[in-house]
Amino acid sequence: MKNKVEICGINTSTLPKLSSADTEKMLMDLKNGDLSKRESLIVGNMRLVLSVLHRYVPRVGNLDDIFQIGCVGLVKAIDNFDVTLDVRFSTYAVPMIVGEIRRYLREANGIRVSRGIRDVAYLALTARERLKAEGEEDVGLDKIAERLNMPISKVAFCLDSINEPISLNEPAFSDGEDTTLLMDQISDKTNTEEKWIDNVSLADAISRLEERERKILKKRYFEGKTQTEVSVEIGISQAQVSRLEKNAIGSIRAYFS
Repeated sequence: MKNKVEICGINTSTLPKLSSADTEKMLMDLKNGDLSKRESLIVGNMRLVLSVLHRYVPRVGNLDDIFQIGCVGLVKAIDNFDVTLDVRFSTYAVPMIVGEIRRYLREANGIRVSRGIRDVAYLALTARERLKAEGEEDVGLDKIAERLNMPISKVAFCLDSINEPISLNEPAFSDGEDTTLLMDQISDKTNTEEKWIDNVSLADAISRLEERERKILKKRYFEGKTQTEVSVEIGISQAQVSRLEKNAIGSIRAYFS
């Protein structure tokens, strides 16, 4: 992490390493009421937070804040881990840490997500990990929704709401020379190439009309005025306005035929 060793006053190079066996034993002791193991578990698993922190180095300025939030996720994982499940603690803890950091980043930016939605998303992430721990190979939204007894659409919406916003200027692909941005991959149904060509052709057709015909079309179709109002402004009869308008439209249709 850009050679940063000390985070939040902690020398990360000196953090202890707990083996899986030691972690399991201490978690069991904690479950049985030995609260002295809690702090040792937190310190001994801080390297899990560091491993997650690498993902956010390019996007956040203050790693100390993110590290602290990640530790909150670690503590929640320790307090809520079910020792009866046949799953490694790290498998359960890492998604909890990631989820806590994502929630923090989501709340820290301009997009606000209600507490209820975030809580459902948190439950969905937890349910997914528990289903995996129970041996489910393909854990989809349908199984998560069934476990939570919620509609699939609600689970999908809540999970999507906690995803980090991505800038449209984010690179989607690069071959070393040319970079394709995300905005380049988004389809625009309102400004297709065909419509753009049609608009250019229409502008060219209008430019070929006589000046008075162009003025009438502008006032009628761009300014929304009636033929009577146009006749007063231009100084001709309403019948003449009607005739010139029809001639202009006929010329444009002929241009496209």
